[in-house]
Amino acid sequence: MDISYTRYKHCDLVKPEGRVDSATAPQLAKSLDDITKAGRFKIVLDLSGVDFMSSAGLRVLISTQKTCKRYNRGEIVLAAVPKRIHDAFELAGFIPLFRFYDNALDAVGAM
Repeated sequence: MDISYTRYKHCDLVKPEGRVDSATAPQLAKSLDDITKAGRFKIVLDLSGVDFMSSAGLRVLISTQKTCKRYNRGEIVLAAVPKRIHDAFELAGFIPLFRFYDNALDAVGAM
C-alpha cells in the first residue's frame, strides 16, 4: 500500500492506494498518528485508490476519528469512497460516525 500526503492550511489530505488489511493497516495508522501527534486534527481521507478495506482498516479509522473528535478539535472526513467499502461501513453501522464526500476537492473545501 502506498500513502500520499498533502498538507493544506486548514486540513491534511491522506490518500492511501491499494489494500488496507491486517498487514497494511499499521502503516495507515502510523501515517494518521503522525498527523495527530503534530497537532493537526482535520483530516480528509481520499479512498478513491483503495481496492479493499478489512476490519483492521475500519478500526484504524474509528480510533483516529475518536482522537480527532476529542475536545472538538476536528474530524476525519471520507472522500471518493468506493461502493464496496461504503457498503462495509453501512454493514458495520459506521455511517453516522463519518461525513462522506464525492471527491477530495469537496471534502477539503468543507473543512
